[in-house]
Amino acid sequence: MNQPAILEARHLSKNFHDPVAIKVLKEISFSIFKGEFVSIIGKSGCGKSTLLYLLSTMDTDYEGELLLDQEPMRGKNEEQLARVRNEKIGFVFQFHYLLNEFTALENVMLPGLKLGNYTDKEVKERALQQLKRLDIYQLAGKKANQLSGGEKQRVAIARALINDPAIVMCDEPTGNLDKANSQIVFDIFRQLTRDSHQTLLVVTHDQEFAKNTDRIIEMEDGTIIKNSQ
Repeated sequence: MNQPAILEARHLSKNFHDPVAIKVLKEISFSIFKGEFVSIIGKSGCGKSTLLYLLSTMDTDYEGELLLDQEPMRGKNEEQLARVRNEKIGFVFQFHYLLNEFTALENVMLPGLKLGNYTDKEVKERALQQLKRLDIYQLAGKKANQLSGGEKQRVAIARALINDPAIVMCDEPTGNLDKANSQIVFDIFRQLTRDSHQTLLVVTHDQEFAKNTDRIIEMEDGTIIKNSQ
């Protein structure tokens, strides 16, 4: 690839101290480029979620280097990292983490209001555009607890996209969904990469889901054993 990497891991290693040091990630190195749809697979306990936690800058206790959008993350304080997360990374989890007392629209607006790059009116307009894009515009005024599981996950994806992140990181985004809704989520992700060149990194147990992404990174015992298209 000639273009610069959106995400670059260089020799990432991580120890847990319980009470002796156990190496849970060993010399992890890979790059992800703009518009790529990459999945990380591996058995439970292989280090997938631990790695995602490091890549998302939420865990800073590691060896090696992490670059996000060409910028080294090492040496940044918590306030700087929080801004990087809000500006550069969209998050989608297995559980949607929507606020039940808020409407779908209000939930999508939250990261935009927090970032503060746009007026409240502009954030609202951007949030409505995302809901329209994901074909859930009609749910804008509904409270989160009135939505189905599949609808909630689509609202969570709209929320992840509100700040035009460099990369969207997902932890088991279809883990709570039935087959039909899992397919809807996959199709949304595929469309995002195709139409908007959105970069996606997805940790998943779903082999079918992973098989249809651009590239699979397979982990075992804290190391990468396969990185293939």
